[in-house]
Amino acid sequence: MESSVPVWLRERRTGVGRPAERTRAEVTAAAIALADREGLAAVSMRRVAAELGTGPASLYRYVDSRDDLLDLMIDEVAAAYRLPEPGGPWLPAMLEVYRQGRALMLRHPWLPELMQTRSTLGPHGVDLLEHVLTILAGHPAPVGRKLEAFAVLTTLTASLAVNELNGGSATRQHQTAYLAHVIAAGRHPHLTAALTGAPPDVAPNVEDTVARVLTGLLGE
Repeated sequence: MESSVPVWLRERRTGVGRPAERTRAEVTAAAIALADREGLAAVSMRRVAAELGTGPASLYRYVDSRDDLLDLMIDEVAAAYRLPEPGGPWLPAMLEVYRQGRALMLRHPWLPELMQTRSTLGPHGVDLLEHVLTILAGHPAPVGRKLEAFAVLTTLTASLAVNELNGGSATRQHQTAYLAHVIAAGRHPHLTAALTGAPPDVAPNVEDTVARVLTGLLGE
């Protein structure tokens, strides 16, 4: 059973016998490297232990489960944000949060899936949320709306990153071919009108989309 206490609030087990030879940070780094190389499905206690040259049982000194490991991975990646001090208009600053989040998700292709399925907020994630709330400190929207904007931006960034990672794939080519068939069939006039003059393979300006979503949530 997954513990109700976040991994960051649990003390590392000391165990018996030889002292621990690794740190939680090293375990997390090994898991991230494995996921970057082979995908998220490859991350297991056994495989991470093998990456570190130790036995799976030794990892339980640092984490209680694979879920703990996934939470640590998400938060460790968030440490790579390098955001400027807030100042000036809120929307450009929020778009910079989006840009850096997108870059991190493209660098770690397993991350968007976790961001969409795990609501984890560790130390570095809390720092990012504080940054966003500082950006929005002077905005008249209620604090609940600001928290909603952070959650929506995170989810939207993950969804857009997935689409980008899949861009140019056979799936997108199949979709383009099918939409061309739908237009030719003539049974969906509104869709045909929407796509006429804007071929499906022409990507929209994604940052404009993000800006419209944020403005819609928070107002001008």
